[in-house]
Amino acid sequence: MSALTGPHPRIIVAAALALLAAALGLLAAVPPARAQSTGMIGAATLKAADGGEIYHRICQGCHMPNGQGAKGAGTYPALAGDRALASSQFMAVTILDGRRNMPAFGKDRGGGFFFATPSLTDEQIAAVINYVRTHFGNHYKDRITAAEVEALNHAH
Repeated sequence: MSALTGPHPRIIVAAALALLAAALGLLAAVPPARAQSTGMIGAATLKAADGGEIYHRICQGCHMPNGQGAKGAGTYPALAGDRALASSQFMAVTILDGRRNMPAFGKDRGGGFFFATPSLTDEQIAAVINYVRTHFGNHYKDRITAAEVEALNHAH
């Protein structure tokens, strides 16, 4: 014989409903948990002139610590020895606007698919481009400036 078909099913149901109501009342009185932050690095916390810090705090999560890229849950292209990086403008537009599954990091464009993406300043974008183009087996000597990034940012 089940508990709900026994001699006192109304009492059991009433007790269960009372317990549920009490639990809901307790939950309603407890404020929801809130994170102190999203855990993502905001552009304001990074040093504008330190492209290495920007790379290691933001970019390496997908492109890996040594720029070797990764495949698995997604495809993250290698930056090590990448001939496409010969064009600093290509890199700037990619960082500003995003590409394929890479989120946009340009001012007023930041926004990821599942998480908040920090918006980088023109100085920060230039710094990380110059860092990547001179590390990971890349030997591009010409540098992009914040003014050039700004011009690309307003060009489209």
